[in-house]
Amino acid sequence: MKNSTRATKKRLCIIISMFIYVTLLLPQPADAFSDQVIQKGATGDDVVELQARLQWIGFYNGNIDGVFGWGTYWAVRNYQSEFGMDVTGLVGEKTKAMLERSTEYDKEWVHRMIREGRKFTYYGGTPLDIQQGPKGSRDKQQHSQPGGEQKAPGGQQGKGSQAPPAERGQQGEIQQPDGQQQPVEGETPQQEEQPQQQGEIQPEPDQPGAEQPPTQEAEEVPVPEEEEVVEQDDDIDVQSAINVPDGFSDNDIRIMAQAVNGESRGEPFVGQVAVAAVIINRVNSPLFPNTVNGVIFEPGAFCAVADGQIWLEPNETSRKAVLDAINGQDPTGNALYFFNPSTATSRWIWSRPQTKQIGKHIFAK
Repeated sequence: MKNSTRATKKRLCIIISMFIYVTLLLPQPADAFSDQVIQKGATGDDVVELQARLQWIGFYNGNIDGVFGWGTYWAVRNYQSEFGMDVTGLVGEKTKAMLERSTEYDKEWVHRMIREGRKFTYYGGTPLDIQQGPKGSRDKQQHSQPGGEQKAPGGQQGKGSQAPPAERGQQGEIQQPDGQQQPVEGETPQQEEQPQQQGEIQPEPDQPGAEQPPTQEAEEVPVPEEEEVVEQDDDIDVQSAINVPDGFSDNDIRIMAQAVNGESRGEPFVGQVAVAAVIINRVNSPLFPNTVNGVIFEPGAFCAVADGQIWLEPNETSRKAVLDAINGQDPTGNALYFFNPSTATSRWIWSRPQTKQIGKHIFAK
């Protein structure tokens, strides 16, 4: 009886050990994407992983820089089309799961290349040691070839970096997260005119070779611009945002700015802060989804999603309004809804307890 018990325990120990061993060999989901929906304009580690995985399978041949621009956008769309998914350009749960099954991602190696400033690629089937350049080579490439794209080893072009000709020409300049603009892929940036060297003599066109007295350019003294006087609203106090608190990603701020731009473009600044505050109030309410993307893309929640205006490029005012709301500014009085009284036809929305009207919108709980 004792021998039988010992044998049973021994078999159980072996089974448990094998289970632990196999579990450790399996890829851990903690190293994969976060839960955020990734879209154009997003930045950060999720975008780095997205670009690396798309390049590994041959759909993306641009720089792996963690900035979701047009090249990444079209690579995502082409990947979704190739794998039979809904072609949206948004990287949600299904697209992430398919990427994790169809590609490989060496996070430690990719992030080390970025930290060391290397010019590198990440094509599947090619040894990594021949895809990395010397330290600092990425910076040198950016100075010598602004806006250039990387090519696959052997001179082959990746599958997914080109947009259809009919659609590419409609886009203007790409807005970087820091507010600077960079040219669309394929366009050559205009070179700045070189200033004439001080004291250089230029002969007159009608008098070749005529000597002119040397002239010395007067140094211009910069004159400070007068600051605009911003009218203060005595009714509602909206302070400027100082920082971005934890709990909101760059992607959250981006999509909220797009929603504010689509819903309240043309409204006073305080009205744009109010719309952003409603979104945050919904995230914090048990009646609504608990993520920014979940709130904004909830079916029928926002007109800007229904009519497509959410995809318009937001301006800096929209972003500032979002930052103010994130930092605690709520001129609505904790409202969960807003509507335009001149266009609203729903009896239900008129039945909600109203808090105040700001611009053309009435806010309600």
